[in-house]
Amino acid sequence: MQVNLAQHIQKYITLSDHEIHRLSEFTETIHLKKKAWVLQENSVCHHWYFVEKGCLRMFFINSKGVEQITQFALEGWWITDFNSFLNKVPSAYAIQTIEASTIVSIHQKVLEQMLAELPGLEKYFRLVLQKAVAASQHRAKLSYEMSKEEFFLHFSTSFPDFMQRVPQYMIASYLGLTPEYLSELRKKFS
Repeated sequence: MQVNLAQHIQKYITLSDHEIHRLSEFTETIHLKKKAWVLQENSVCHHWYFVEKGCLRMFFINSKGVEQITQFALEGWWITDFNSFLNKVPSAYAIQTIEASTIVSIHQKVLEQMLAELPGLEKYFRLVLQKAVAASQHRAKLSYEMSKEEFFLHFSTSFPDFMQRVPQYMIASYLGLTPEYLSELRKKFS
């Protein structure tokens, strides 16, 4: 059984041992090496992924041919391309491991059956999605309100794990900075 997933769910709802066992029958655990592809751009995303161990990134290639990271996911975080997952259309994003990772995958065909058999998970996923939308809205607000320097400080103090585990050029991409400017900011505030 996926220990981190079960513990994460238990923070929001209570599941019996039988329900936790049943949950494991609806999911697949995947062990991936560093830089492994979880989702490739232009392929349909059929899974929703929970990070048991490791770190992932979601990104797209912008009009200049440069990677633009839109999301990271550490242990206890979910990641997917929701547009592709829900509408069964080719993904505009790619998802890749940053370090060796263990993820739990739920296939879209299995999700409805799982929710029907384990109705408490409806509440869990609703709460997780509400938190994700709130965080996305907050990030968008900060990106308009804050200077690049303030945005870096906010990110580095709010998510110190990322600063330690994610390469500098990826953090720069996520924050909309050049790697050189990020390096200057790190020196300035260290």
